[in-house]
Amino acid sequence: MISPSPSSAARPPVGAHPPLSKIEQAKAELCGLELAPRLEALGRDGWEALDEATLTIRLKWLGIFFRPVTPGRFMVRLRLPNGVISAEQLEVLAEAVDRCGEHGSADITTRQNIQLRGLLLEDMAPLMAALERVGLTSRQSGHDNPRNITGNPLAGIDPEEFVDTRPLVEAIQARLLAADGPRNLPRKFNVAVGGAPDSFLLHNDLAFLPALREGELGFTVMVGGFFSAQRNELAIPLGLWLQAGQLPAFTLAVLRHYARHGNRQQRTKSRLMYLIDQLGLEAYRLAVLDTWADLAAEVGVDQGGVPAEACPHDGSHLVSRAPRDGLGVQPQKQDGLHWLGLHVPMGRLDVAAMLELARLARIHGSGELRLTEAQNALIVNVPADRVEALLAEPLLKRFRPDPSPLQAEAVSCTGSAYCSFALISTKGTAQAVLEELERRVELPHAVRMHWTGCPNACGQPYMGQIGLMGAKARKDGAMVEAAKIFLGGSMDADPKLAELHHKGVPLSDLPDVLEALLVERFGARRLSVASA
Repeated sequence: MISPSPSSAARPPVGAHPPLSKIEQAKAELCGLELAPRLEALGRDGWEALDEATLTIRLKWLGIFFRPVTPGRFMVRLRLPNGVISAEQLEVLAEAVDRCGEHGSADITTRQNIQLRGLLLEDMAPLMAALERVGLTSRQSGHDNPRNITGNPLAGIDPEEFVDTRPLVEAIQARLLAADGPRNLPRKFNVAVGGAPDSFLLHNDLAFLPALREGELGFTVMVGGFFSAQRNELAIPLGLWLQAGQLPAFTLAVLRHYARHGNRQQRTKSRLMYLIDQLGLEAYRLAVLDTWADLAAEVGVDQGGVPAEACPHDGSHLVSRAPRDGLGVQPQKQDGLHWLGLHVPMGRLDVAAMLELARLARIHGSGELRLTEAQNALIVNVPADRVEALLAEPLLKRFRPDPSPLQAEAVSCTGSAYCSFALISTKGTAQAVLEELERRVELPHAVRMHWTGCPNACGQPYMGQIGLMGAKARKDGAMVEAAKIFLGGSMDADPKLAELHHKGVPLSDLPDVLEALLVERFGARRLSVASA
């Protein structure tokens, strides 16, 4: 059993209103980061010896997740700022998955990240050491922490970019993971930095979008975006404009204010937008600026990147269209170099695919890969004289550079195979349904589908042109697995969330219903083979 020891870094801030929830009490008693030096001993004792709070809450501070549907097998979520990963790093992850045998797999997430599945608790100490050796970490990647920070997946190579988001994302992560960074937020917190005309980021709690002010390129601040079982919102303008160097300190100020004033009594009302609603946008902005000023006094203006005064802004920005899929061979901003975007069906990776991606990146490119929010992978810095050989590689028959319009931007959460909240098996169901639809219809353009297993909306169904959410429905007198259908999500210059179209279609009927929708609303043409 883990014996709680008081941790001032983990305690709720002074002034928090009792009573604390059970989860808040567990966080106050022991910060999960304090488990790091004890991982080897915990592995020897076995997962059954852990108390419930440590097993289900505290280990997540180290990126280690107990999965009730696979007891004894754990998931590890990394931090990959801006979705950048090297061939060497991917090989280390493949080795970890390989040790899991038939239980092992990996997923590319909707935050440009990777999750490893099937690990044992005794795997954790050596895995954390291996991650550190190659410059990776899984620290604070789960529960009530700032999650992986996303940016333009084409940063630094994008002919259309306004700014390279990689150093900005890395600087924000370094600031948040520093010794004085947040360790106990009221809920999870998503941060993102945009750098191109298609950097749609309004599903984040805090998003920095490229914007001009008096001819100078900087960032307008958007706040409050989130999806949940209770409420779904797009981020709104805070009314501030920042220079690039100010983003890390400002992010820390936002999180410090949130840690002190966010709701710790009702987890269903603890995301940032609820605090903004409570205070009012103007009062919230002034309160964050006060916290920012306090931070400047604490660390010094030069270190904190805090200006003498913040610049007001109307929230206008340079993001004007939906994200590119980035697939296929594309010219980089560097003369003679290309990236190759590969479709990874539902983001699922196995050991062989991970090792092969690493090999291709090393021999055909610079040894670097990028991950996208659409759960795809990009091999970058490919010289023109290597493109033909890369396109001939056998892996590309599985991870295609030219997937069908239905496959290209299909996104899926983990589903019931690993998540106890999910009501359906999303990845397998989604792939089977898409393949069936490909046999039935031909589309003139890509249709973005997002699949999620439950109302927690990890698969972001409200962002899809078609969103599907696991549900139950009655068919032939029995309750069966089903999917709610949402329509109309847009990530272009006029963003909006998808709205409920059908409250529950049995999975056995889903291909027929989706076929009709694709024909009626998306210009699909039925193929003659469909009636054969």
